Amino acid sequence: MLPFIIRRIVSLCVVLFVIITMTFWLMHTIPGGPFTTEKSLPDSVLKNIEERYHLNDPLWKQYGDYLTNVLTGDLGPSFKYEARSVNDIIAESFPVSAELGIAAVLISLAVGIPAGIISALHRNRWPDYLAMFFSTIGISVPSFILATVLIYLFAIKLDWLPAALWEGPEYGILPALALAGLPTAFIARLMRSSMLDVMAQDYIRTARAKGLSSFTIVYRHALKNAVIPVVTYLGPLTAGILTGSFVVETIFSIPGLGRHFVTSIYNRDYTVILGITVFYSALLVLLNFLVDISYAFLDPRMSLNSSKED
Repeated sequence: MLPFIIRRIVSLCVVLFVIITMTFWLMHTIPGGPFTTEKSLPDSVLKNIEERYHLNDPLWKQYGDYLTNVLTGDLGPSFKYEARSVNDIIAESFPVSAELGIAAVLISLAVGIPAGIISALHRNRWPDYLAMFFSTIGISVPSFILATVLIYLFAIKLDWLPAALWEGPEYGILPALALAGLPTAFIARLMRSSMLDVMAQDYIRTARAKGLSSFTIVYRHALKNAVIPVVTYLGPLTAGILTGSFVVETIFSIPGLGRHFVTSIYNRDYTVILGITVFYSALLVLLNFLVDISYAFLDPRMSLNSSKED
């Protein structure tokens, strides 16, 4: 197990290095700069600003300095938000996105996994058709349309929940439901397919021949293996949701990380784009790493195979 973990950590560091390098150079190939839209600035003032942020240094030097700062945890200052660093922006907005994202992931798991199991156990019967009907709707309807429908129903017509802003737990219900629509539908379909495959295995037939109840067969023998594809999907899903959805955050006026990311692209705020990309990538590879580690506990054959390869 230890060589496997070390190998994965090294590969994750290489992936992060490649992502930082590609993002840095691609961003600097875009014509213009963060201050080129300030046409009213005299050349001397613009030159002083670029000197302050070292934007007139050679690119290779800017790249080297940025890598050094990233290694120390410093993601640099924002070019557009005065007296604020990228670390400040992430520290301020990520907890909001994380709180919303965790709620959306929990809803997806709480609804998607049982729906997939029920659908598989009642294949080609009305519970299966009903679950797949709603999962098809969940996959087909974009999150911004679902968000609009939820606001119209529960905020305007019924007046049960607030339509926007972020001022308490009740403000997170509608955006969490809007964010959870697609992953819930995908998890339900993934769980149904995996459960059907597991229920056709010989050890499940053996368990049935022994007279075990359906609940015991599903809970003790089938669920652990059937949930592995869902765990695989959970890593990138969690990272994507935790780092924020720009569309949903914009509709509900939520001050999350996704809104800062897209705004920084419009403003050509290089350090914010790079910083959020690095943060998102690190979170993504970390969660994928945890998913890989969890395989060893869900299916011991995977850790055994890796040991043999070593």
